[in-house]
Amino acid sequence: MLNIVLFGPPGAGKGTQSEKIIEKYGLTHLSTGDLFRKHLGEGTELGNLAKKYMNEGRLVPDEVVISMVEDKINSTQDSKGFIFDGFPRTTAQAEALDVMLEKNGMGISGMIALDVPEDILRERIKERGKTSGRVDDQDDEKINTRISVYLEETFPVADYYEKQDKLKKINGVGKIEEIFSEISSAIDSY
Repeated sequence: MLNIVLFGPPGAGKGTQSEKIIEKYGLTHLSTGDLFRKHLGEGTELGNLAKKYMNEGRLVPDEVVISMVEDKINSTQDSKGFIFDGFPRTTAQAEALDVMLEKNGMGISGMIALDVPEDILRERIKERGKTSGRVDDQDDEKINTRISVYLEETFPVADYYEKQDKLKKINGVGKIEEIFSEISSAIDSY
């Protein structure tokens, strides 16, 4: 089973590349944002628990997020594997994900990290903001905050997978097909 963590800062091209990876490798897209919307919308026990924390202005604890991920994996038994998009965001989440996957007889095959210089990230996000309708894609201060949070809180997750010899860094600047070709080569090496 092929399980890939697609990693990179906001504006790196994860959304574009994840669609291509899913199409080529037949993986199931696993986005924590999608999982939150599903569980909240359906009013599941996990959704209600997450909502309680969110209503209090608190972060949803990792164990609740991991339970949502596990629920998705268990409900998709026929999958060839998963592409984790936007998760894990912290080293603690990566560790919890490894424990949960191991319990289910699986593991992370590797992490594909898209590397894009900050100035290009800002340009891409601003450009995306013209069509996405996302307010946070159009505000310089919010863009800077998102990049800073990524560098301070999320970037260390790459070190976690590098220590496991699972990290493949890909230059995220260039033509979409060229970047995808590099990603495919990295995935094929797992």
